[in-house]
Amino acid sequence: MAGIAGGKRLEVSLFGACIVRSPDEGGFEITGTKHRALFALLATAPFGRRTRTFLQDMLWSVASYDGGRQSLRRALSDIKQILGDDFSKLITTNNSEVTLDLSKVWFIGQPGRGEFLEGLDIREEGFNDWLRSMRANPEQLSSLFSASPRPIATLPVPAITILPFQLVAGDNSDRVLGDWMAEEICRSLSRSNLLAVISHLSSRALAGRTVEIGAVRRQLQVDYCVAGTIRALRDDVVINADFIDASTGRIIWTREFMVSVNDILERYSRGIAEIVSSVGRSIADDAITYVRDRQVEDIRDHRLLVAGVSLMHQRTIRAFSRSRQMIEEAVKRSPTSAEVHAWHGNWYILSVFNGWSADPAGDTQAAIDCTARALDIDPENAFCLSIDGFAHNNLLQRLDIAEKRYDSALDLNPNDSLSWLLKGALHAFRDEAESAIAATDTARRLSPIDPFGYFYDTLSATAHLSGGNYEEALEFAERSIRKNDRHLSTLRVKISALHHLDRTEEARSTAVDLLRRQPGFTVADYLKNHPANRSKTGQAVAEALRASGIS
Repeated sequence: MAGIAGGKRLEVSLFGACIVRSPDEGGFEITGTKHRALFALLATAPFGRRTRTFLQDMLWSVASYDGGRQSLRRALSDIKQILGDDFSKLITTNNSEVTLDLSKVWFIGQPGRGEFLEGLDIREEGFNDWLRSMRANPEQLSSLFSASPRPIATLPVPAITILPFQLVAGDNSDRVLGDWMAEEICRSLSRSNLLAVISHLSSRALAGRTVEIGAVRRQLQVDYCVAGTIRALRDDVVINADFIDASTGRIIWTREFMVSVNDILERYSRGIAEIVSSVGRSIADDAITYVRDRQVEDIRDHRLLVAGVSLMHQRTIRAFSRSRQMIEEAVKRSPTSAEVHAWHGNWYILSVFNGWSADPAGDTQAAIDCTARALDIDPENAFCLSIDGFAHNNLLQRLDIAEKRYDSALDLNPNDSLSWLLKGALHAFRDEAESAIAATDTARRLSPIDPFGYFYDTLSATAHLSGGNYEEALEFAERSIRKNDRHLSTLRVKISALHHLDRTEEARSTAVDLLRRQPGFTVADYLKNHPANRSKTGQAVAEALRASGIS
């Protein structure tokens, strides 16, 4: 078993009978009920970390505070005796927290194969409330059983929690709305590659009491928090949401909206989308503001990558260059994070494809090297697969390899918005308009918070252009340009849409703008370097560029 576990020091089964034991034959086994429960609480915690107060509340709440504290201390002492030398390799403690090193834990069993913690009989009300909530949604633990789990601890992104919205007026039956709303916000935010979202059930453990933001930060180790209230009136429901910087307690923004009971689901969905979108924009803006006058070595880890990615998609070349510094520093600090290497590759892809690179051949190779490194670290990472596909599609014109990457990414994560978006562009480059539009529509629906929404709009414009939907293509292109007017492919799509709508003067004016931004651009360059060069769509774009005055 030790060879199978590959360096693991503990074997844990959470489904069916709870098992906590050494992976080595003849090794230790934890048999005490509360001792096993303690391991279960740690094993299911963000980063394997729980506060002593939380553990006392869950397992020894019927005792006095001093009694609960003493009981926890005694339990850890018992466990230390059982584990021997392995205790210090698995568990670290301080005055406020207990941490289990999840990288040394081998999870056996699977969700659905036995009840979660079956037969673990503990009388504490807090533990049983937690147990019921976990059993209601065991799929949330599926990541523990992945053969190559995502290395959360090495990914330098902000962590956020969504607390259940508290009912302050209304019937008891309305209380479920606040919990449901927090869960939906959590699910939407978790689709972003730039956030670490604490599971809804972990956040739910703090519900039903007055929450102090410092305690939230300590217990869940988060940088940001969303909290709110619900007032259920006779015909309306009023929702208030606060977005809070957990390090300072500062309210970054507050939102209020009213939902009629007659269209509650539709309005709730719009409210959730508004909150999610505002969170994404605020985190990006907060990171950019934070890094503005700081040297890269002075920037905190969780803001570094977000700022780098956000600056990558700003309007100016200066911001784009600054983003490279941020991402390269993130690579230095997190060399084993696959996603950081993928973002590094993405920078090179955009540099070459937008005509900003002074060394296109060298930067193309750098992009491929970065994405290859990302997949070496984590070959089953949907985001890294997508960026590698992006590089093969846009820089090497290997649409066959790109399609395999996107399909693999979507097999791993059907909700990966970037994979859908880039696959939509690939369909457009092959004149597969219906598939292109469907894929880009799915991408926009799944990605409400990305700081580069213009990119989603420009590839949606390309999808509609491939189908001859020139009005829709123009609408998406102009929406993209309002967010970022330096993305040259958007200008090409706009020129083509205007040309085919017989808006000749506007097409010529946009062509002048494109040449002002990229003076050496020619139609021959487009036909040589663009992955759509052999398609009817690509040929139609080339025709429009020539007709609009580009040689």
